[in-house]
Amino acid sequence: QVQLVESGGGLLQAGGSLRLSCAASGRTGLMAWFRQDPGKEHELEREFVAAISYLGHLEEQGDSVRGRCTISRDNAKNTLYLQMNSLKPEDTAVYYCAARPYDGSNYIGTRAGDYVYWGQGTQVTVSS
Repeated sequence: QVQLVESGGGLLQAGGSLRLSCAASGRTGLMAWFRQDPGKEHELEREFVAAISYLGHLEEQGDSVRGRCTISRDNAKNTLYLQMNSLKPEDTAVYYCAARPYDGSNYIGTRAGDYVYWGQGTQVTVSS
């Protein structure tokens, strides 16, 4: 069982930037960021933000953040990152780190159900 711990976030200004980190307790395969509005309770309702393959050569971004975010990873540190610029109030959400077990696959999942491991989430609030 791999543990994921997010850090970063907090209260930010519209137009600003955020940087989130996710430390994994062991090696993982595909990793991703999702976010969830307070009004949605079920894990499967989380919105896809971005995902990156184990080697970092494949990635995907969600429609609402495409062009504003960069996902990256450092496998030596078992850490995933998310940099997001030009923040908007609608970016306000709890951001979750997710991962699949390492399996050598290049599959890029964009659904919450594609992931096995989840962090506890970190709150990001963007004020206008």
